[in-house]
Amino acid sequence: MIPRLREKYDQEIIPSLREKFGYKSVMEAPKLEKIVINMGVGDAKENSKHLDAAINDLTLISGQKPVVTKAKKAISNFKIRQGMPIGCKVTLRGTRMYEFMDKLINAALPRVRDFKGVSPKSFDGRGNYSLGVKEQLIFPEIEYDKVEKLRGMDIIFVTTAKTDEEAKELLNLLGMPFAQ
Repeated sequence: MIPRLREKYDQEIIPSLREKFGYKSVMEAPKLEKIVINMGVGDAKENSKHLDAAINDLTLISGQKPVVTKAKKAISNFKIRQGMPIGCKVTLRGTRMYEFMDKLINAALPRVRDFKGVSPKSFDGRGNYSLGVKEQLIFPEIEYDKVEKLRGMDIIFVTTAKTDEEAKELLNLLGMPFAQ
């Protein structure tokens, strides 16, 4: 964990969560476990260079090499066979996770046009939050001139919270800009 986030978590977030939800132990307070970034590349079936470009973009954004995801089932309507590469994903934990979250909240999301906050309704019922980004250009590492095609991505925040309310409060205290 980045030292200042670690201090903030220990000194501000845990006491605030304990006060609001009445936790008896520090270990009951929810934590951010991992962040998963998924980028689907549907046009990779025609040209594998699209997948390579997506992998390069995701590597720049996350600071970690992505894993290629493959189709589980064959779908004839989409002309996809089983085992065909159709996307890439990265799982961030520890320091990289907090660095990415800091970059997302302070640098990338403010660059979204007409940004009014992220939706507070995207929780899954088990304390995890998912966020969709329409283009990779909002991240400062991506150069506009070198982008072949705009690609969206899914960003999933996995927490140890048991309810959506606990997870929302945790993400709110970490700085997630929820829409009012």
